[in-house]
Amino acid sequence: MTARLRPDLAEVAPYVEGKTIPGTIKLASNETVHGPLPSVRAAIAEAVDEVNRYPDNHNVELRSRLAQHLDCGFALEHIAVGCGSVTLCQRLVQATASVGDEVLYGWRSFGMYPLQVRVAGANPVEVPLCDDTYDLYAMLAAVTDRTRLIFVCNPNNPTSTVVEPDALARFVEAVPSDVLIAIDEAYVEYIRDGMLPDSLGLVRSYPNVVVLRTFSKAYGLAGLRVGYAVGDRDVIAALDKVAVPFTTTNVSQAAAIASLDAADELMARTDAVVAERARVSAALRDAGFTLPPSQANFIWLPLGERSTDFVEQAAQARIVLRPFGNDGVRITIGAPEENDALLKFAQGWLKRSDS
Repeated sequence: MTARLRPDLAEVAPYVEGKTIPGTIKLASNETVHGPLPSVRAAIAEAVDEVNRYPDNHNVELRSRLAQHLDCGFALEHIAVGCGSVTLCQRLVQATASVGDEVLYGWRSFGMYPLQVRVAGANPVEVPLCDDTYDLYAMLAAVTDRTRLIFVCNPNNPTSTVVEPDALARFVEAVPSDVLIAIDEAYVEYIRDGMLPDSLGLVRSYPNVVVLRTFSKAYGLAGLRVGYAVGDRDVIAALDKVAVPFTTTNVSQAAAIASLDAADELMARTDAVVAERARVSAALRDAGFTLPPSQANFIWLPLGERSTDFVEQAAQARIVLRPFGNDGVRITIGAPEENDALLKFAQGWLKRSDS
């Protein structure tokens, strides 16, 4: 006799992460090329001595430091911490949606949204992007009386784009107040060109807005899994109720706190990434590629049916990229020499494919 598993899980595809292949240039997972700062390494080494003890389940010190760092007048009760922001996405779904409810998001977007919604037994509602960007007008039109949660991935993963700050504010104002809006800002530190929204201001003004951020990208702690949410007290209390305890370890909490202490130095690294982003984007456009303006630490090539060939040919050149079906290819901005290798390959591939 086999175990009686949920039959609806047959329709759920597991998450597929970017590949790691030894000896290759990995530009598949939106990781930073920089390792931890010496001060962060020291905090990690010290915290290792306490791994025989359970971590602080309430993340009090980290939440206190986040409140100071954000400097927006938020008390601890407005901040939740999780094992990466992806677990906070899951907790938001669990706290808002059940069987028959709807969770709305743009598509293509973060691949965990549909997975988490389906696992909860709720219905994912995918609104097509417009010019590789979240179409907030279409999303507003898609809201029904069954909508419980809306994800706005900004910058959007994998297409790298952001919505206009004013358009986001108008969208938040127009959404019914009983529908929770999650602004997923995993890549917010890379936004430039006047496109940074006042998302925390929206949290202050609208109890149905929650902002998600992470230490995985600009802070370089992807392997330690720390993310946080900022929102209304009642929303944060609900997130705490559905949390698995002790998922943010002693080591990860210590590393996150030390990273906040070094935030200025770490954020300076994002300027180098943004400069490389501009260089790589310009070179690809000059070569003949079409790509949307990126506000993340990656770029998006909407290659359609040619996506698989591009990724497979790149792999033969020892460059690992992230394909998304017949939609396109996501390319992480790496170190300058890695980006040079990518550009050399891409330029050659385009010449061969057009000949």
